[in-house]
Amino acid sequence: MNAYLRQLGTSLRFLAVATVLLGVLYPLVIFGAGQGMAPGQANGSIARLNDRPAASTLMAQSVPDGEDRFFHPRPSAVKWDPSASGASNLGPSDPARAKAAEEERAMVAAREGVPAASVPVDAATASASGLDPDISAAYAQLQAPRVARATGLSSAEIDKLITDATSTPVAGLLGQPAVNTTRLNLAIGARVQ
Repeated sequence: MNAYLRQLGTSLRFLAVATVLLGVLYPLVIFGAGQGMAPGQANGSIARLNDRPAASTLMAQSVPDGEDRFFHPRPSAVKWDPSASGASNLGPSDPARAKAAEEERAMVAAREGVPAASVPVDAATASASGLDPDISAAYAQLQAPRVARATGLSSAEIDKLITDATSTPVAGLLGQPAVNTTRLNLAIGARVQ
């Protein structure tokens, strides 16, 4: 009985120490580091329009069909619903995935007035989260003429907005340049109000 109580006491002390370290101190240190090193990202990367919170640049915003003033993000398996983030779980060789990609490619080609063969892969395939706001520079350039016509902005202005919304890979090594459609569309919205 005495050995049992001693083990129980040790277990309770360990639980108390682990709770303080892992449940209080560690979260406070991580929160403080986030606020100190990258407060914008730690607070959701909220973009503002007219000094009001408008969107998170970490998540794509859907663009309604027929809305030509804005850049379309990648397709979304979850219809841009953050509560249901995820992919379609269809494998690369699944016929349903190939059919969906071809349908999306045809829709993008019709919207942009180009041959289906010139539609970039990211325009026809969803990201793993279904919420990724980043598109390739090629997809942004494909959409630029349509957006310029619909907004009345010049091609040079649209190209500048695309450049401003483009992020480059870390140290120029990992990944490729990506255009954030949420940031880009907010910049266009501020210009054409």
